[in-house]
Amino acid sequence: MSAAPAVTDTPAPAPDNGTDRRSAGARILRALLTQRIALLAVLIAVVVVTFFVMDSGGYLTAAYDFDYMSASLINAVPLAMLGLAELLVILSGRGGIDLSVGATVSLAGMVFGFMYGEWGWPLWIAIVLTALFGALLGAVNGFLVAYVGFPALIATLATYYAYKSLAIVVNDQQPISTPAIQRLFSLSRSVELPVIGAYIPNVPLGIFTFLLPTGVVVWLLLNRTAYGRRVYAIGTNDVAARWSGQPVRDSRFKVYVYAGLISGLVAVVTVAQFASARPDAGVSGSGMALPAITIAVLGGVAITGGIGRVAGVVLATLLVVWLNAGILLAFAGNEGSQYQLLALGSVLVFAALLNGLTTRRYGGAR
Repeated sequence: MSAAPAVTDTPAPAPDNGTDRRSAGARILRALLTQRIALLAVLIAVVVVTFFVMDSGGYLTAAYDFDYMSASLINAVPLAMLGLAELLVILSGRGGIDLSVGATVSLAGMVFGFMYGEWGWPLWIAIVLTALFGALLGAVNGFLVAYVGFPALIATLATYYAYKSLAIVVNDQQPISTPAIQRLFSLSRSVELPVIGAYIPNVPLGIFTFLLPTGVVVWLLLNRTAYGRRVYAIGTNDVAARWSGQPVRDSRFKVYVYAGLISGLVAVVTVAQFASARPDAGVSGSGMALPAITIAVLGGVAITGGIGRVAGVVLATLLVVWLNAGILLAFAGNEGSQYQLLALGSVLVFAALLNGLTTRRYGGAR
């Protein structure tokens, strides 16, 4: 009988902690590049913590606290809404973009000023007709892009100049500031939330009356309707969508109509915030189009189309608004507004580079 072979206990190899750390770091990097929501959440935390530290060190001209952050959200309402408008347009692909949203806000705001401030029409009728007027202006863009075949950049740049000019001449360059218009400023007030309102700062009313409904409708449109799936399809490959029987032109036309409708609602928001219908409301300074496009791209909307989410646009708006709010306190006088433009341009370049890197390496962010 042969003896049983001896059993030797071979020690398991020790784990390579360096390799584990590198693989964990690679997973985290991949998650941040492919999950735009996670990346934006991290960036928001970094911005807020940075300004809180600067505030505690006495480097800011005023307090950067939760009350200030909440008050600055009044600027998030029009920016996020126009970011959602750009989301729809850019998603449709073929270089989709709308440079005329700011001019649409100006012209639609003047129309609203006439209807509600000068002619005394009921508020709800004036709001609905202003939104429809914005949709009509967007339909002009959609017709030029979808049916005539103009490049979106050229078509919306042309209508930007046209709408801006009409807004200036329609009332001889004068704003409309009647008592009825001035009373609309109450729509911009901050309100206390029920139940938890005693523990957190008041929140601008426009978030609930304009931004939240717009965000919900756009989300439902893109994620719960056949039309939304068509928009993603034509943005990804409109040739394949056309061969599969999808109405490419009609779908692309409608995104510009919806973008114009949202811009019309933003016109009402800006009239309430300024307590005046101003002909330069959407085009003064750097205008509203550049921040809206920046927010859309930063939120993960691919310039090539077919990729983008509502949540990304909302988080990108918070990042830009709270970054701008901190920059204003970091510099004395009017210097802050100039550095805001620098930050906006830098964020746009960063977002475009990040989108390109993500698309090449991982096939696009989610």
